[in-house]
Formats: sequence, C-alpha cells, structure tokens
Amino acid sequence: MEHILSIVVPILFGVIVVVGLFGNALVVIVVTCNPQMRSTTNLLIINLAMADLLFIVFCVPFTAWDYALPYWPFGDAWCRIVQYLVIVCAYASIYTLVLMSLDRFLAVVHPVTSMSIRTEKNAYIAIGLMWVVILLSCIPALQSHGEMFYMFAYTEYSVCVFLATMGYNYAAFQICFFLSSYIIPLGLIFCLYMLMLKRLWFGVAPGGHMSAESVKSKKRVTRMVVVVVVIFAFCWCPIQIVLVLKSVSAFELNPANIVIQITSHILAYMNSCVNPILYAFLSDNFRKAFRKVIYCNSRYNRPQRTPHDRNDRETGTCATKTTKVVNDIV
Repeated sequence: MEHILSIVVPILFGVIVVVGLFGNALVVIVVTCNPQMRSTTNLLIINLAMADLLFIVFCVPFTAWDYALPYWPFGDAWCRIVQYLVIVCAYASIYTLVLMSLDRFLAVVHPVTSMSIRTEKNAYIAIGLMWVVILLSCIPALQSHGEMFYMFAYTEYSVCVFLATMGYNYAAFQICFFLSSYIIPLGLIFCLYMLMLKRLWFGVAPGGHMSAESVKSKKRVTRMVVVVVVIFAFCWCPIQIVLVLKSVSAFELNPANIVIQITSHILAYMNSCVNPILYAFLSDNFRKAFRKVIYCNSRYNRPQRTPHDRNDRETGTCATKTTKVVNDIV
C-alpha cells in the first residue's frame, strides 16, 4: 500500500498542479487582457482563479509529499504556514462564490437600483475585506498546527499535524471549519438562488421591462455560476465529512479508509483546476477568448515572414482582438 501510494499520489497531484496552473492562469489572462473591462463578475472570477492558484502552488504539492513519504522535512514554521494557507484558500474560494451569488442576485432581482452598488470600486472593497477577514480569522490555525516527532523501527520521523496533544480541541476546530466553510456559505448561496431564480424564471425584475435577450443573458451567466457552486459543493463534501469523522474518532485508519481519504483529498483539490474547464464548456465567449489567447501566443512565437504585410492586414494586436471577444463574456 505504501509503495503504491508513493507512486500514484504524486502523479495524480502533479496532474492537478499542471492543469490547475495552466487553466487558472489562462482565466486571469483572458479576463485581464483588456484594461478597460471592469465588471464585478469578472473581478470575482479573477479572485476565484487567484485563490485556486494559491491553493495549487502552496497546498497541493505539500499534501502530496505528506501522503507519499513518512516524514515532514520542511520544518515546523512551514508546516504551520501550509496548514494556514490550506484553510485560507478554502475559505477564499467558497466566500468568493458567495460574493458571486450575491452579485448575480443583485443583477437579476434589482437590475436598476443595484447599478450604483455593483461597481468596480465596491467589488475591490468587498474582495479586500473578504481577504482581510479570512486572513485574520484563520490565525488560530497557525497556532494549532505544527511539526511532531515519532519513533518507528528505532528511527525518528516528523509529521505535520493538528496539535491535539498540546491542548487544542481537534473536534471543535474541525466542526467549526465544516460549518463556516461549507454549511453556512452554501446555505447563504442556496437562499440567494431561490430568491433569484424565482424572479428570473417567474417574473420580471423591478425597474422596468427586460428584453428577451437580457433575460437570456442573465440566465446564461446565472447558470454558469450555479454549476460552479454545485461542483464546489460536490468536490469538497467527501473530504469535509472525512475530516469531521476523524476529528471525533469515528474514522478508523484501515487500508480502505486510507484510500477513501486520499480519493476525497484528490477530489477536493481537483476543484481548483475544474473551473476553467467549466467556463469553456458553459460560455461560448470564454471558449472563444481562450482560443484567441492560445492562437495569438502560438502565432507570435512563429517567425514572421512578411511583417509589414501582416501589420497592414491586421488592424489590431492580439490583445485588442482578444479584448473584443472578452468584453462580451459577462
């Protein structure tokens, strides 16, 4: 079992890192390639992609190491930082989805009155406040995690764990994390969408008549956000349950349960690389923008045989043409 895990786990986590880095970086490039494009939804999409990038860079490789090898070689300080960042990034992802749902709610139910609220400045303020609150509220994770040493076969090993032996209550910590990072935010999202979908499908939002095209556009964007939220809930549900069961000593560590735990971890971490794929499948404009960025990058890496002729034929650069596509994303 240990030999298999030492081979399979790094490969699977490596795939997650590669796909996640490429996909989320592509999302950031696509949405930011036009400096004049500033919508609240786009800013939140960038924030979600950045949270996923941080998670992939600072969390996934070290979790893979923890599963593949029986020791922690990075020291106590980095152990605390990694565990802190895992929790911070998980909170950042789910509460970005809460902000996206609130943004959709205001756009659909209060399309006119919310115009003064759904601004670039307010989006930056909301995102900044969210990060500040999360970074400060997760500080206890720095204190409750650390490096511990144990003996096995007359050899000393180290492990990065929750410091339950130091007086911290693992069950209380994990249950609070489960409620605040999963149940409560998903409950808020569910309530917002029930109110929003009622207005979207069965009535016209106050403030005037909406055209059929406007309603269709709102439904399309709302569907994309709903799918992203549902996929998040599905991916994180198994590992949340496993961690809660472990915290109350109801999850015995036998070979079958170890496989379940690793599979749950992989599923949760896959969420950090699946969103760009969802955008590509659910949004024609995202798909066109992705193709445009990739096409332009590959084109400008090739030698230009007739640069003057090409400049005459093309009225804009790669970035400006990509901008035309991206402007209509949301």
